[in-house]
Amino acid sequence: MSIIQSVQRALNILDLFDEFNPELKITEISSKLGLNKSTTHSLLKTLKEQNYIKQDMESGKYSLGMKLIERGNFLLNYLDIRNIAKRFLTELSHNTGNTTHLVILDGKMGIYIDKVEGPNKTIVFSRIGRSVPIHSSAVGKVLVAFKSKQELYSLLTGYDFFPQTVHTIRNKETYMEVLQQVVRDGYAVDAEENEEGVTCIAVPIFDHTSTVIATISMSFPVSGFTPGVKQHVIEMLKNSAAAISEQIGCKFNHYTFS
Repeated sequence: MSIIQSVQRALNILDLFDEFNPELKITEISSKLGLNKSTTHSLLKTLKEQNYIKQDMESGKYSLGMKLIERGNFLLNYLDIRNIAKRFLTELSHNTGNTTHLVILDGKMGIYIDKVEGPNKTIVFSRIGRSVPIHSSAVGKVLVAFKSKQELYSLLTGYDFFPQTVHTIRNKETYMEVLQQVVRDGYAVDAEENEEGVTCIAVPIFDHTSTVIATISMSFPVSGFTPGVKQHVIEMLKNSAAAISEQIGCKFNHYTFS
């Protein structure tokens, strides 16, 4: 595989900053990397626009930007959340016999980052590392429902509401109505929209900024989806999600029961 030189150079710039060199002038960066000033300036401008680099307007020196903290926290949250959530997923599966999942958003798809199978192995679609559409899955609905209008607009522009089953939502208008209901209820349902014969309920996990960063869900056969079962599953999932959210720093109780 060929190396993209401009990407490599940009990454090399980021690697120059450490505890001994928290700030650098453009001449120092050029010299350390053996690049001319014009090329270095173009690379810095690109990194700066994306907030990976910032510049002090008085001294002209460059330093690492806040985007790196954001990306680092993003990764650490998901490394931590999987360890924290594992016990809850296992308990939920053990107590119900159903399959549970931990899912995060990656672009315009959900990604399964953990799964615990119960004895009732009804769902064949999911596996760790596999992606799932945000429009046909309960987990996908939860992951995007709490986003701002601007974020939703960007996310759904050009989005393909392709049918996974005959029950799948196929247009933006219906989907937006469903997302509003998800926010009101605090959970989402996938009624055979992603896999025939399988129902799934998902609830959000909030971080210390009250941002939804993941979701846990439970899947089970449609034949067992009675109103009583539904309410019981929702309460179990919300209790588990509240505990997970609290352990990753969420101070506000987002979970209510209807």
